[in-house]
This record gives sequence, C-alpha cells and structure tokens, in this order.
Amino acid sequence: MDDAVQPAFVDLDANAEAALIAGARFAEPVKGLTHGFYKYPARFSPAFVRAAIDVFTAPGDTVLDNHVGGGTTVVEAIASGRHAVGVDISSLAEFISSVKATVFSKAELDVLADWATKVPTAIDLRKQSIHFGHYAELGYYKHLEHKSRWRLRKAIEQGMGAAIALAQPNLEAFGRCVVLRTAQWALDGRKLLPTIGEFRECLGLTATAMVAGARALRTASEAYGAPTNVLIVNRTAAGLEDDERLANIRPKLVVTSPPYPGVHVLYHRWQVDGRKESALPFMIAKRLDGSGGAYYTMGDRKASDQLNYFKNIKASMGSVAAVANRDTIIVQMVAFGDAARQLPRYLAVMAEIGLEELLLPSLQGERDGRLWRAVPGRRWYSRQRGETPASQEVVLIHRKKTLGCELPQVIATLPLASPGS
Repeated sequence: MDDAVQPAFVDLDANAEAALIAGARFAEPVKGLTHGFYKYPARFSPAFVRAAIDVFTAPGDTVLDNHVGGGTTVVEAIASGRHAVGVDISSLAEFISSVKATVFSKAELDVLADWATKVPTAIDLRKQSIHFGHYAELGYYKHLEHKSRWRLRKAIEQGMGAAIALAQPNLEAFGRCVVLRTAQWALDGRKLLPTIGEFRECLGLTATAMVAGARALRTASEAYGAPTNVLIVNRTAAGLEDDERLANIRPKLVVTSPPYPGVHVLYHRWQVDGRKESALPFMIAKRLDGSGGAYYTMGDRKASDQLNYFKNIKASMGSVAAVANRDTIIVQMVAFGDAARQLPRYLAVMAEIGLEELLLPSLQGERDGRLWRAVPGRRWYSRQRGETPASQEVVLIHRKKTLGCELPQVIATLPLASPGS
C-alpha cells in the first residue's frame, strides 16, 4: 500500500466484517440450492456471495453481476430475497445462469421429478438418437466420433431428446442442463471414460439431485414473501448502461469475478482425450459459439502487456460505474498472472473510471491490507510456468468517488423479466 495515499475503509461493524472475511476464505466445495447444476470454471463460493449480499444489502435491493458466469450471484440473490441482474458475453453462461435462477412452480417441479425417474430409460444404444445435423456441420461433434466416445455421444443425443420431449421451454432447458452436467462429468478432463451403464445411472442421479436443488431454491425464495425479479442478459458488459433493459437499474451491490489477466481459464470448451477442445456444451445448451478463448477472457493471456485486457476491463467496469451511485458497493474477486505488476495497474484502472477503493479495518496489519484468499484446489486448466501466483485471489471493494457536491439522485425502479421470459 502506498503510504502517501490515505486509505478509505468500509464502514462495517466487527461482526459484519468478520462474516465477509470468513465468506471470502470459505474453502469447502460448492454445494447447495442450484449451485451444482454445472461446474463453471473459476466460479466463486456461494458463501462469499451470500456474505457480501447479507453485509451490503437488504431484502428488495438489486444485486448485479456483470460477469455472471455460472450464476452464483443471481442464485444467492434470489435465495436472499434480492432482485438480481446478470450479464455475460457467453451464451453458455447465460443458459446455465438462467436455468439455475429459474424458480419453478410446484406443478413444474412435480413434472421434472417424474421425468428424473424415467430419463435413465431413454439411454439405450439399441435405439435411435437424434442427430443434430446443423451442429455437426458447424463442428460441434468434433472428437466425439472416436471409437472410445461414440457411445457417449449417442447417449448424450438420447438425453437431449428426452429433454426436448418435455415440450415446454423452461422444462426443456432444465432437462438440457441435466444432460449438460452429466456429459461434463463423463467427458471433460476424464482419462477413464464411464460406461454407458454408469452414464445412465449418473444421468438419473443428477436429474433427481437437480430437482431437489430447484425445490430448495423455491423454498428459500418463498421465505421473503414478495417475489424477486431476475434479468439475465447475453451481451458484453461494456456499454450495458446504454442497453434499454439495463440502463435504469441502480444496484445496491455489484459482486462479480471478472476474467483474470494472464491466467488461462477455458470458459467455452471442454477438454476430451487429453487437451482436445470440444464445443459440445453449446450444442447441449441449444446455443451457438464461434469465438476463440480470448473473446471470453478479454484478451490473450500470453500477451506480455495485456493491453487488450486492461482496455476491456476498463470498459466493463466503467459501465458498472455508470449504472452505480454513491451508495453502490462494488465487490470483485480477482487473481493475476503477475500480481506485482498487474494489481497496481488494475487498481489504477478502477481509479480512472471514478471508483474509490475501500479496505477492511481489521486487515490493516495483514499483507497489503486487502482481503486475500488461497484458491482451494481449483482446476483452471492453468498453463502458468512454475509456481503460479494465480493460486491467490484478492477481494477488491470499491464505491464511486465523491465529486465534492452531489445532487440527490432519483432512482427509477425497473421491472425485470424472469429468466424464462
């Protein structure tokens, strides 16, 4: 910390501050509610998000995640009685987050529970499967026709067919997500592939567990009485203040984990048979993808200067600053390929877009005074050389700078659409 700069501190009581620190450093596996619907790369702990929501907001407030990824923020917001807005450049992230954030009716959950008991019987290699020819032409079947994987490819097609047979868009999306999670388990990063019998069993267990998670989310959301509004948008976070769906939203809290500069995270592909990349998850989700990895990470991790990354993070977080007000707290969890060089640069960008960093008083004597955490065994597909500094994440807390004389703001309440709309 630069001694010449007088730090600002978060105004929290000791218990709230301790809860935030404990949430950030919570190291147990991600679980509960709908969080297990998909293992999204580099996701953060629900305990951290819940702590931030509890500390900085009240029921009825709006929480924004402008890099929503696997949807942890929106799920915890719903379960806490807050309105939620999620933005992500990835259509796969939008799909996953939307399914996880859907509060299904009791009747819909009963239909899905019945489907979960029957879906394993859809997997039968003696029967035909749907061949998704359009996706095949675009290369989404790449690496799946090998003699060791064609059976799983057919089983996945049959599972997708069972999801389509649910015949209602939100139910079909849930079914596709069940297949997506099961296929991820079966293919992504596996050295030893499961048998068809094991796939069939996992499909049924996954479907049943996901229905239970969806029920838990419904129960949690009902505890607050008034329904929460959720909007999840597939678009770049840069310029979100000009999107008519988002322009009038004034979040009380922004909690997000943007891409990490200089760190290799494979957001948009699975790796099969070693490091062969597969776009299969987009096909299962009924989405299209034609972009390279740098599109999702805001820049090539190999670029020594990271110019594109810092240009993009300035645009992304600058748009957050544009929709925020002085009362908005902005919480980010970030890691760096080279923290010594990149963290000061990152903070300089935040200052340039008009954000003031806030520190936690109880951490004044710890490292640089910021909230750091060790990453607990996360698989990032990291190709860092030697000891990777990206195994450490830091929680950055900001708010808009005071401009001297501020006029009172009248904040419009924008009705939000549900994920299934």
